[in-house]
Amino acid sequence: MSLGPLVSAPPPIPWHAFAAFAALAVGGAQLALPKGTLRHRVLGYAWVALMLIIALSSFWIQQIRLIGPFSPIHLLSILVLATVPLAAWYAHTHKVAAHRGAMIKLYLFALVGAGIFTLLPGRIMHAVVFGQ
Repeated sequence: MSLGPLVSAPPPIPWHAFAAFAALAVGGAQLALPKGTLRHRVLGYAWVALMLIIALSSFWIQQIRLIGPFSPIHLLSILVLATVPLAAWYAHTHKVAAHRGAMIKLYLFALVGAGIFTLLPGRIMHAVVFGQ
């Protein structure tokens, strides 16, 4: 495993990937640690910020062009941009079940699920993890 292909990639790909790595770690901690604490709230705001950075930066990553400069993954970015603030609002308004469900789904599908697709041959993360 070598970060060479990632750090030599044009911006915003490295920022996007490192924000995703951080979101994986913070989100995993959020799922494992006690809920409702100050730490949970602080890490939650950090995770929300990371997810918004990931989603926004994706619009400048256009290696796969299926619909003009965009690909179907950009639809997921739009969904994330709508769902992350909604999930944070659920927490703010004490709708705990809705907050929990939205955040778990975002973590599993928008972060882990989308991340798995970056491991396909020909993608930068495939080169990082498996070599060229």
